This record gives sequence, structure tokens and C-alpha cells, in this order.
Amino acid sequence: MAWKTLDDLDLAGKTVLTRVDINVPMDNGVVTDDTRIQRIVPTIADIRAKGGKPVLLAHFGRPKGQFVPEMSLSPLVPALEAAFGAPVTFVERPSREALDALPADAILLVENTRFTPMEEANDPMMAQFLASLGDVYCNDAFSAAHRAHASTEGVAHHLPSCAGRLMAAELSALEAALSNPVRPVVAVVGGAKVSTKLDLLGNLVTKVDHLVIGGGMANTFLAAQGIDVGKSLAEHEMADTAREILGKAEAAGCEIILPVDVVVAREFAANAANETVPADACPADAMILDAGPQTVAKIAATLEGAKTLIWNGPLGAFEIEPFDAATNAAAAQAAALSKAGALVSVAGGGDTVAALNKAGAAEDFTYISTAGGAFLEWMEGKVLPGVAALEG
Repeated sequence: MAWKTLDDLDLAGKTVLTRVDINVPMDNGVVTDDTRIQRIVPTIADIRAKGGKPVLLAHFGRPKGQFVPEMSLSPLVPALEAAFGAPVTFVERPSREALDALPADAILLVENTRFTPMEEANDPMMAQFLASLGDVYCNDAFSAAHRAHASTEGVAHHLPSCAGRLMAAELSALEAALSNPVRPVVAVVGGAKVSTKLDLLGNLVTKVDHLVIGGGMANTFLAAQGIDVGKSLAEHEMADTAREILGKAEAAGCEIILPVDVVVAREFAANAANETVPADACPADAMILDAGPQTVAKIAATLEGAKTLIWNGPLGAFEIEPFDAATNAAAAQAAALSKAGALVSVAGGGDTVAALNKAGAAEDFTYISTAGGAFLEWMEGKVLPGVAALEG
């Protein structure tokens, strides 16, 4: 896949429309976690260093095409100024004349793109209007790249376009993990429901050498094989689908790794009385809340022999102790191998990031994606409109 980066375009004296993701958590008008803001700093710094004037385009929340005062981007200005170390001018209704009148090194923030229904409709008129504001388009919002909106896809067809530093890093990491990986490749997929990850599992079994299935999803696969999972979270109506995926994996030469032993309890609560039993020996009145030590050992051995790892979702009820043990142990092993340079590890998805942070393993993974939906759709093998628009 070929996309341009900031290095491929002349930005001197140019106004650079820069699509970013600054959809950060706020409390009483104050940013409580500026991770997403920090991740766009290299792009903004590089645009300015190359003589460009960045004009930030972003959405916030789901205003559904209406003006919603509490979803205005204006309260983000102090956090942006602190991150960039430079003043940021907030513009409610931008015009090319107003932008041109500002100093060459100015940074501008345009009001929430979703305050008009034209954004999510990818209205050609809005795309053309946005294009009229700038000379170059830079997309640094991989997390919004699965949406074909005016500011993520439409505008790219009207201006010389490139990927920002964060977008380029994300695309490179995902390409290394799934499009052109060093084998063997292991995928860890966990979470509550098979039904939400059908496309993901169907795509992965044709792409990876080993697929570890954990969490509530594993219970569904165990049940589909005739194993009694007691009162465990499981989608029994998905049994046929689970068996289809197992068959597809076998045909593709992909080993599916399911729990061989499990940690069970009678209540879903922190430090609930629990015991470890073989996967086919869950008591009728108990529920499976984590994978057991034999399963962790099997996952660890698989990781030892792997070159590439893709991780999405926890292996158990990681939110409550001691049912975070399998996730923590496997994550620590992946982190250690990555740190030693033996494994390329890419992880993403909301629960995944939380679980890896909780395990203290996130910082040693090769790449952690904060993209959520876009990360999942990429793993499902889908074309992301915001990425496709940058190609060529």
C-alpha cells in the first residue's frame, strides 16, 4: 500500500488542513486524559517546522449534526496550547481570508466538524468547502479512518494528501502485523461475545498461524464442542458459527488454542472463592472467569516460537482480581519478548489497552493502537475509507 507522508509534500507557506482525533475525556471543561492530544504533537511540530500552517479539523462526541454547546472544541484550547507549546486560535466559522490573515506560524482549531449533518453524510459541498480552506490535506486520525466523512475522506480527493506521523505509524505497525508479517503469527482474541467479532475471527484464521481465543468467547467455543460450561457467559446460539470457524481454521492450517484448564467461581466478584479445574469439568453451578495456568503455559510456549503477535481483548474477567491472572501473565510474556526484540507485538481495542495497562505490559509492546473501531475493521480485512483516500 502506498500513501504519502509529510516528508513527500512541500509545506512551506502552505495551509495544511490536519484531521486529528482529540476526542478526549473531559470533566467540567477540563481535559482529564490528554493521551490523544500528545499523540498528534509530532505531526503538528513537523508541519510547523516545514513552514506550514496547521488548521486542525476534529469532531467531539456525537452531536448528530446539531450545534451542542457542551460538545464545542473551544475548551480544548488550553490543553492543546500546553501540548504544542504555542498559542492556538479557535475559529468557529472559518474562511480562507481569515486563515490567510493569521501569522505564518499560527495553529488554528476549527469548531466540531459534526455540528453539521453534512460531515457524516460526506456531503461533496462540505468536502469542497473544507478543501477551499487549505493547500494540503493531512490525515492524522486513524481512529476515524473507518468513517467516510467529509473531513476524513471527501476532502482528500480535492487536495494533495498525506498521512500524519501518528497515522503513518499506525498503518506501518498494522501492515507489519497483518499484511506482510514475519511468521509465525499469533493472534490473541478475547472479550465477551463471538457475535461481535465474527468478521475478525473469520479473517484471522486465514492470516495467522495460531489463534488464541479467550474470555467469554472461549466459553462459546467450548460449549460448541459439547463441553458443559455451567453458568458461564456463553452464546449458545452461536454454536454452529463457532464450529464453522473451527472448520475454517483447520482448512487454513491455523491452530486454534482454547483453554485446557479454567478458573471457576460461584459469584462474579473480586476475590470470590475459586478453583482451577480442567476445561471440561466446570461445575454446573459455577462460571468460568479466567484461563488456568496450564492454558497460560501453552500460550507462553506459542509466543516463544512466534515472530509476530496481534492482540485484541482479555483472556478473562481482567477487571477483577484474581481473574486477571491469565491476561497479566500472557501480557507480561509478550512484553518481555517484545522488549528483547524477539517479537513484533501490536495491540488495540478499548478493553485491550486497559488490560495491558493494568498488567503493566503496554509500554513494552511494539505498538499500541488507540483507534478502537478502525483497528478492529482493519483486522477484519475491511477497506478503511480514510486510508484508501490517501493512496496513490
